[in-house]
Amino acid sequence: MQPLTRPHVEPSDVRVEVSPGVALRVRVWPGGHERADRSLPPYLLVHGLSSNARLWDQVAAHLSAAGRPADAVDQRSHGGSDAPAQGYDTATAAADLAVVCERLGLPPVVAVGQSWGGNVVVRLAAEHPALVAGLALVDGGWIDLSADFDSWPECERALRPPDVDAMRPEQVRDYITREHPAWSQAAIEATLANLRVTPDGWLRRRLAIPAHMRIVRSMWDDPPWRDYPRVTAPTLLIQAVPFDEGRAERKRATVAKAAAALARSRVKEYVGADHDLHAEQPEALAADLLSVGREP
Repeated sequence: MQPLTRPHVEPSDVRVEVSPGVALRVRVWPGGHERADRSLPPYLLVHGLSSNARLWDQVAAHLSAAGRPADAVDQRSHGGSDAPAQGYDTATAAADLAVVCERLGLPPVVAVGQSWGGNVVVRLAAEHPALVAGLALVDGGWIDLSADFDSWPECERALRPPDVDAMRPEQVRDYITREHPAWSQAAIEATLANLRVTPDGWLRRRLAIPAHMRIVRSMWDDPPWRDYPRVTAPTLLIQAVPFDEGRAERKRATVAKAAAALARSRVKEYVGADHDLHAEQPEALAADLLSVGREP
């Protein structure tokens, strides 16, 4: 694989009102004019649960340097977006993305979703096919919690996030660094931005635990396979395959089932890779994303 051009572009942040009193922050990466091909679709980059748009920065920089504009969205209560009382479900998240596309005047996009964001962009493609020229599902878009747990109480107990109120930024930074030695400093700092720092130096969640769990409940109630028959865009399913043979076999079977249910699909594997592929291997992921939307 040939290395991509070294990125020299910078994003700008805009705010897009998606419903009365609710605005989302969007990081806008322009395409490099000298290499831009306006016949190819731009990218809409969608993060996962309790993440933020900055995790896409390294991927977006490579896409932009290759001449492909990219817009990375902070979903409700994530990153720099507003935190309303309602709207923490897959359907609303997808509707928010549709408004972003329309208000920014985007042509049909390659919608890229990581983890829960994959579920969201599947719904976007199903509900708004005219807005989506292609789909890329990055270790998500096939998450069906009701198939992974025997009951909602079991799921709720397993996926409730830990409190961070008694932690300092340096503690979390050190933890991320130990757990992800292959990540760049930019990816570590972007992950730390999932949290906010109080004036006295303590960490707080941007996405409050009750809202987090409403999203998890929506994932339980509303799995993406229900949307697959309505998805017409070409879809690249990108999976991080664990080294453990048993887990790898189960995951491959799940992804193969999803790919078979989508009208135009292909699968790419990253063996032994991190769930946060966009943080761990941004250049390789960007190279794969550049192939989406070129399908005949």
